Amino acid sequence: MPAIHADDLIVTPFAQILASLRSVRNNYVMLTNTSRERSGTGGKSNSIPSAPPHTNANLKTDESYGQLAMETLEELDWCLDQLETMQTHRSVSDMASSKFKRMLNRELSSFRESSKSGNQIAEFICNTYLDKQQDLDIPQVNSEQNDKSAEKTSPMTKIIGVRKLKHTNSYTTVPKYGVETRHPDELGKERNLLKTFNIPAQTLLTYLTHLEDHYHRDNPYHNAEHAADVTQSTHVLLNAQALENVFTDLEILAAIFACAIHDVDHPGLTNQYLINTGSELAVMYNDESVLENHHLAVAFKLLQEENCDIFVNLSRKQRQTLRKMTIDMVLATDMSKHMSLLADLKTMVETKKVAGSGVLLLDNYTDRIQVLQNMVHCSDLGNPTKPLDIYQKWVNRLMKEFFHQGDMERERNLDISAMCDRHTATVEKSQVGFIDYIVHPLWETWADLVYPDAQHILDTLEYNRDWYQSQISISPSPSFTHTPTENSHFNFIEEEESEGNGVVTINVGVDSG
Repeated sequence: MPAIHADDLIVTPFAQILASLRSVRNNYVMLTNTSRERSGTGGKSNSIPSAPPHTNANLKTDESYGQLAMETLEELDWCLDQLETMQTHRSVSDMASSKFKRMLNRELSSFRESSKSGNQIAEFICNTYLDKQQDLDIPQVNSEQNDKSAEKTSPMTKIIGVRKLKHTNSYTTVPKYGVETRHPDELGKERNLLKTFNIPAQTLLTYLTHLEDHYHRDNPYHNAEHAADVTQSTHVLLNAQALENVFTDLEILAAIFACAIHDVDHPGLTNQYLINTGSELAVMYNDESVLENHHLAVAFKLLQEENCDIFVNLSRKQRQTLRKMTIDMVLATDMSKHMSLLADLKTMVETKKVAGSGVLLLDNYTDRIQVLQNMVHCSDLGNPTKPLDIYQKWVNRLMKEFFHQGDMERERNLDISAMCDRHTATVEKSQVGFIDYIVHPLWETWADLVYPDAQHILDTLEYNRDWYQSQISISPSPSFTHTPTENSHFNFIEEEESEGNGVVTINVGVDSG
């Protein structure tokens, strides 16, 4: 991995403590005029300081010596305070996730106050991207509706949504890439996965055709085209130079497969709608990642159909590993897990920076699946990073799907979900908020991980954000406008003073660009 660029703000709790302890160590060396090579993870020397080092020349006076000693003591005391108050049952991930949620809530508080539409957008972001415990007021369904639903109820052991397959074994000749095209080279880099895992081409085409059949064509957004878009985006992200030779062929196969199936049989409704209406899926999956669990069940059930087992030649161990990775990646596409995913990725990036190795070491399953989960999550939230005309098409499709849900909620006398009311939703402002508080922080962190491979993606994202900002009509009433400033992005730049978590500025290398 290339050297990481300079003057980053370290905000995740674990990385902050690590950075401060490194600073204490460097100061100790200066104060005592002693030196010793220190071996870090993997026995590699970690010699990059967490702050600009003092030199002996600066310590010739008693005053400067005493000042450095006091600064060192204060920093050591801060580290001890953090460690003493740290709850032992909370993981590093939980600590970072909780902090990011507080930071986002604080940012959204001012956004709420900017206008009525700002309040609706903030509500949408909180309800969609924050995994929080909440009391649900489940609407009562009248007896007539109960009778209708009872007629449609299927056995709970049956995976609903799986339909009888057509045209099984109907493919006798298969094009090289599964589809006829005059431009085969434009289909992307051939990964040779079919040969590596001995996947029968006809079986693959049969499975993919039926998988496509189980995506709802009448969904404006959550359809087979969205699945293809996310799959292609992940394929591109896997080509990052920083990730070259990092993942095994089996991990790559799992990631591509997870993207292809991640929204199969999506009804065009949100998890919260299914929960609020007491749907059969919500009951089956206990209100937890309802749709994501369903997508997985349908996809793996299709593998059991005739001539659809594309993994037939994998070993038992390979199948078990691929299934586990696929489940972990698809469950991570539940948008309510966004903040936890971001916190995990940010902690990983900052810890690597502070450690100073400049190398991405993914030497255990947890770290490897964490990067893959975030890669798929980035692809799933990748529309704002595409060329503007493509981005606009996806926005229009998503709003059409949202408005359809809002119409259903209105008909059933339910509270209309945020951004689903066609009469009050403000599309342009919602996209600015979506990018500022959700998409940009995620992609900025990903760009740090694979630096400099994703910088052009950030450029496109920021261009699109500025375009949507320019489309927001200016109201004559200042109370109904929000003028973004340079710090409008949720950039992890500060934390409440009461937390005692100060921001540590750290030099971790120089961006030669």
